[in-house]
Amino acid sequence: MILEVAILDVKPNLEAEFEHNFAKAQTIISSMKGYVSHQLQRCIENPSRYILLVNWETLEDHEQGFRQSAEYQEWKALLHHFYDPFPTVEHYKPVYS
Repeated sequence: MILEVAILDVKPNLEAEFEHNFAKAQTIISSMKGYVSHQLQRCIENPSRYILLVNWETLEDHEQGFRQSAEYQEWKALLHHFYDPFPTVEHYKPVYS
């Protein structure tokens, strides 16, 4: 299993709209091949910052399957305009489990 980690800095005063759009967008990602689970959490100290954690079966399920899909274009339209700066996405694999 691969863990995708993205720190999402949302433009100030758009947090409620972002959360509303994310509620729609999460149905897209959860329908993708290789998707396992996800969490979106809001930072207590910086309420414009979120962390998105997505578990995928393989790196290819995220990088090729999701990011190169038509569904990703819808995800992008719903969410990408909220970010400043655009997030860096990293992938992690288990060392111990």
